[in-house]
Amino acid sequence: MTRVYLHALGILNALGNDKASVRRGLCQGATGGMQRRSDLIPGRSVHVGAVHADLPPIAAQWAAYASRNNQLLQAAIEQIRASLAAAISRYGALRIGIVLGTGTSGISEGEQAFAFHQQHGAFPAGYDYRQQEISSPSEYLRQALGVRGPAWTVSTACTSSAKALASARRLLHSGVCDAVITGGVDSLCRLTLNGFAALESVARGLCNPFSKNRDGINIGEGAAVFLMSREPGPVCLLGAGESSDAYHISAPDPEGRGAELAMRAALADAGVSAHDVDYLNLHGTATLQNDLVESHAVARVFGTQVPCSSTKPLVGHMLGAAGATEIAFCWLLLTEPAAAALPPQVWDGARDPALAPLSLCRTGDPPKYCRIAASNSFAFGGNNICMLLGRA
Repeated sequence: MTRVYLHALGILNALGNDKASVRRGLCQGATGGMQRRSDLIPGRSVHVGAVHADLPPIAAQWAAYASRNNQLLQAAIEQIRASLAAAISRYGALRIGIVLGTGTSGISEGEQAFAFHQQHGAFPAGYDYRQQEISSPSEYLRQALGVRGPAWTVSTACTSSAKALASARRLLHSGVCDAVITGGVDSLCRLTLNGFAALESVARGLCNPFSKNRDGINIGEGAAVFLMSREPGPVCLLGAGESSDAYHISAPDPEGRGAELAMRAALADAGVSAHDVDYLNLHGTATLQNDLVESHAVARVFGTQVPCSSTKPLVGHMLGAAGATEIAFCWLLLTEPAAAALPPQVWDGARDPALAPLSLCRTGDPPKYCRIAASNSFAFGGNNICMLLGRA
């Protein structure tokens, strides 16, 4: 099967607002961007991974798409503007597709509008329902960039943007597109925070993945977007494995069969052995069941020696943007010209004897030259995906 490549990357999250700052914070295990907020869940202060940047405005002609979510997307796109312009010039607007993942879209704007309506009996000027449509990011980008290929948004909870990359890859394999803009974006909003709080899944402090003291997630926001094409580039998307075990609407299958199937499918698709993988980015939400199930599924597929870590204490669980962001972390490792520090596991070090004894990366571990990296994303409803990336 024809290989596809991930070229330019635009990224921002709680670690930083560009590749350099994100790369630096990632390898240092920096948690400074995880800050307490008391304005999201009534009567409760929680850690969230917020973006602190002056975001670009949405042009007046695209007011129907004006949302913080699309501003985050625009900020990431600006980082790869030159590469996008070159691709459009080379292939033509009809041959460029867009596939993005999101979970929130402009829900925050909807929350603000309804609060205003309750107080004033009317929606505020400038509010447009389309701001919170799931399709908004891809529709906005299609209009703003003037591309005319297929454009859609994937929303499968925590696998959304990893699934978007898999869909983009299929557009290239099928010959429908010559290049695809793909990735994910999500923004903080009260709906998701309070929803997870209702499930008793929000951590009291900084999330603590794979610890016996883990007590839930932190939510984060941000964006990660790639230009993907069949032309050779710095990183190859070697393989993708997807599954849907449909065990429960929100709980993972306790046997982890779907997660295991996705990881094995990714390895088979890539044509590589589990022992070839130099680093695995774990889904690692720090919830009781997810970490338990993932640890044993990973041990069955990769063994217990592959270096791995959950990066969610650094940026929060970015929901619809989590998959693309953690794939971007792998991209950053694979584009290091020499051996580099792997993202350390930030936790209290209290191992849970019920979990498989994975080889969690530590601060101060010897640098490693990564040739192949993998990333897991698992979602509500048993929706699973594993992606494998390699140096070109």
